[in-house]
Amino acid sequence: MAKKRFNVELVVGIFMVIGMLGVAYLAINLGGIDLFGRDYTRIYAQFDSVSGLKEGARVEIAGVLVGKVEKISLDEDDMAKVELAIFPEVKLQTDVIASIKTQGIIGDKFIKISPGGDDEYLKDGDQITETESAIDLEDLISKYVFGDV
Repeated sequence: MAKKRFNVELVVGIFMVIGMLGVAYLAINLGGIDLFGRDYTRIYAQFDSVSGLKEGARVEIAGVLVGKVEKISLDEDDMAKVELAIFPEVKLQTDVIASIKTQGIIGDKFIKISPGGDDEYLKDGDQITETESAIDLEDLISKYVFGDV
């Protein structure tokens, strides 16, 4: 009788450990945490406005995830400086265009990169020269309402 109870407890314990590992795995993946410190290529871009863009936002090319927004800061010219962490296997031409776009109805902001046609590629620490800032919907509505359009 004691042997059977021990086997049941062992099986339940194993299922509990597997369940906890599954929950931990999902939490790490859904949270976007890099446990092993993945290497990225750091690329910078300057925008007039990054309204609504947050650190950790997606960076996409043709709808495919190629990196994330690592850091947003203000540079000496009072422009928003965005540090992009791009997957190392992704090569960006020097004439790419970085645009801040809105995703879905909720309005999450992300950076869309439009590929260029140059033969040279950006290296770690380089800067994207062509950028398009976020469209400020409140600005557009106020211009329309007050007749500045």
